[in-house]
Amino acid sequence: MNVQERARRRAPGVGARSRALALSLALSALALHILGASALAATAGGAQRVAARHAGAASAYPAGVSRPFSHPRRSPLAARAAVKSKAKKPSKPVLHGNPARALRAFEAMQRSYYVQGSGLYTGEPFSFLWPFSQALAATVTMANVPGLPVSFTPELHSRLIGLRNYLDANNSGAPEGTYTSTLAAFDGTAAPPTGPGGAKYYDDNDWIGIELARVYKTTRNPGALGYAEGIMAFEMAGFSTDQSLACPGGIPFSNGAENTDRNTITTAPAAELAAQLYRLTGNLQYLQFAEGAYNWVRTCLLQANGLYADHIRPHGVVDQTFWSYNQGVMIGAGTLLYQSTGNSGYLYQARQTAQLARAYFTPQRLGEENPFFPSIYFRNVLYLDSVTHDPPGPKLAQAYVDYAWQHLRLSDDLFVAGSPASAQLLYQAAIVQIYALLASSPSTYF
Repeated sequence: MNVQERARRRAPGVGARSRALALSLALSALALHILGASALAATAGGAQRVAARHAGAASAYPAGVSRPFSHPRRSPLAARAAVKSKAKKPSKPVLHGNPARALRAFEAMQRSYYVQGSGLYTGEPFSFLWPFSQALAATVTMANVPGLPVSFTPELHSRLIGLRNYLDANNSGAPEGTYTSTLAAFDGTAAPPTGPGGAKYYDDNDWIGIELARVYKTTRNPGALGYAEGIMAFEMAGFSTDQSLACPGGIPFSNGAENTDRNTITTAPAAELAAQLYRLTGNLQYLQFAEGAYNWVRTCLLQANGLYADHIRPHGVVDQTFWSYNQGVMIGAGTLLYQSTGNSGYLYQARQTAQLARAYFTPQRLGEENPFFPSIYFRNVLYLDSVTHDPPGPKLAQAYVDYAWQHLRLSDDLFVAGSPASAQLLYQAAIVQIYALLASSPSTYF
């Protein structure tokens, strides 16, 4: 998978979704549990649109789509930033360094992209699940930064309220298309009645599942674990059993019937999620799947230079593009498997990949990628470093975000990337995550 493939994603029309209602209500209940008795007042949102996957294409949303959202919410971080901007004299900063920059970047994300009263972010009119998943990851990571002057419990609540809008129980109905899996998971575009629904992307659901497992680790609410396990069932069912394919196995890009390429970035994060869930539940099926998925990527996509290619096509042609996040997820999966099994071979492989990736992904190469890619790469390298006590990861991540702070930050604390340079929710969430990761304990990353 590459950026161009993501840009070509196109969601079909609206389909039936009646079975999703019960699950949607359950997700709302989970959000309310996390919020507790706290009340939120409304959200500050911006009017900027995300140009992410459908650049140049007509909106996939029906004209004038809207949804009567209950429990309108205001992002407290956006409200805090608005108060600060109106103050005659700036208050003395409480935070410094990475925590302060993470908070400023998060506040800017909420000011500019959060849609008032919805739990969602701007897009067409709402963002696709891909950038939403990273806003969720940014929020969960910020919630683990010690010493912040505001609670992130309301923010977690708002992300979960927003997440329910992507939930689709089955992908049934002709208008939505034909799919290889009809298990409940999250559509790449907001599901009916909020949006048109459509395909479920395995990598996007990986990111959501990983974050829900982190939410459970923090809150011990069984709803978060239940949803993470539901996503895991979707991922496990997506692992190919077609023996006619070259190098049978692996997880495709989406559950669309036409998708037969199998990707590092769909399969390795599924191994990470499975390893997370094994540690949380002790279910051996998760560990067995994690090992199988990890070993498939090593067998089918590991190249002669020691790095992982992007995907393999049905007849065995391997896309030789190397992205930083593909290396990152295999580094993280190997580290998690080492922790789960005690098998030092996994740790050796993770360290070997990290060493080769550091040599290949120079600052220039990382700077040419979508910032989302390095955010995944750094998260996993930092996690490995926390196990091996090897320091290169933090230095590399710090240099990356500090360059972005000095050269890619606008006056309103939004970050730009790409050519031509633009500000997008996906980019902003990536910078928030890297600063927040550097300000929090690696033990909270998975």
